[in-house]
Amino acid sequence: MKKKSIIEKAEKVIAATYKRPPMVIKKGKGCVVWDTEGKSYVDFVAGVAVCSLGHAHPGVVKALCGQAKLLFHVSNLYYTIPQVELASWLVENSFADRVFFCNSGAEANEAAIKLARKYFNGNGEKGRYRIISMERSFHGRTMATLSATGQDKIKKGYDPVLEGFDFVPFNDAKALAGKISSSTCAVIIEPVQGEGGVRCPDPDYLKKVRKLCDKAGALLIFDEIQTGIGRTGKLFAYQHSGVEPDIMTLAKALGNGLPIGAMLAKEHVASAFGHGSHATTFGGTPVITAAALEVLKIIAEEKIVDNCSRMGAYFMKKLLWLKSRHSSVREVRGIGLLIGMELDVEGEPLVNKCRERGFLVNCIQGNTLRFVPPLIIGRKEIDALVNCLDEIL
Repeated sequence: MKKKSIIEKAEKVIAATYKRPPMVIKKGKGCVVWDTEGKSYVDFVAGVAVCSLGHAHPGVVKALCGQAKLLFHVSNLYYTIPQVELASWLVENSFADRVFFCNSGAEANEAAIKLARKYFNGNGEKGRYRIISMERSFHGRTMATLSATGQDKIKKGYDPVLEGFDFVPFNDAKALAGKISSSTCAVIIEPVQGEGGVRCPDPDYLKKVRKLCDKAGALLIFDEIQTGIGRTGKLFAYQHSGVEPDIMTLAKALGNGLPIGAMLAKEHVASAFGHGSHATTFGGTPVITAAALEVLKIIAEEKIVDNCSRMGAYFMKKLLWLKSRHSSVREVRGIGLLIGMELDVEGEPLVNKCRERGFLVNCIQGNTLRFVPPLIIGRKEIDALVNCLDEIL
């Protein structure tokens, strides 16, 4: 089928929840994708911080196909080897003792919200159910997770949202101290706000949040759906601060494009989930967990996180050079390969011009270009994009 007929058919049969550009992506390899007309694009979106190993990584393809020949699905009524091995890897390489697998980041956050409330309910503190979230945060599109999201545009049209969520400014420990109380069961926070504009906290902010939670007896939930699995230059973003959460959520890069989410928790908290208290039919299926385990092994063995740290620093340096040349660039901020460039003009026209020149980038909050390329990206691709942006600006 030709591009025009594919797009026309899509407009008739697919729900119109996304505004897509007039292109159809057909294949990808590494950091490059190709459309149906044969044009190539260097991908600085990576499926929204998902394809950390790039497209069609041979190791992930091999693991996926190998497991597909053995076993697709039996549900969580039974043990399966890939799921156990993936959970073990995550526990061994994080603060956590237990893992709950699901299908997406929203489901992982949904599980975290439920676990926090269940934990205090089970301890006889039924009045302790409120959760504090951050302004500009993004935690998902289910009713609970959009209720926990600190952006009105995400909630528009879905009133009434769920009760029990309070909001304070991100990176403001005094505001949190004034809001947290004996009715607070948890604080949920992204260590770096991604959808909110790529906003990094002050160096001691997360430590202050941890202390406030401990003082109030509340749980601390880190939403690492976008920051986890190497994106910030460490395996998990919480490792930059030296602060451990009680609960952490993962998704996106965990499956390198395959649908998987995970909620990790410490034993004393995770034990609140007993038999039948939470469930999922498709979470942690053999095929998906086998592929995700291979993703993690490759990231570790090939030192992908080290490349992310080096290339992230290089990318920041080049974008700051752009800022020095163009007054329309207000600010460059980020960590690792999670970087935002805020403009004083609308970002969408720049996104379109980049695409015309063979680069995929995306815009958030109206005027911030977000760069989340595969973690295998190199200087050559970064230089090419920066030169493109320099010409456009």
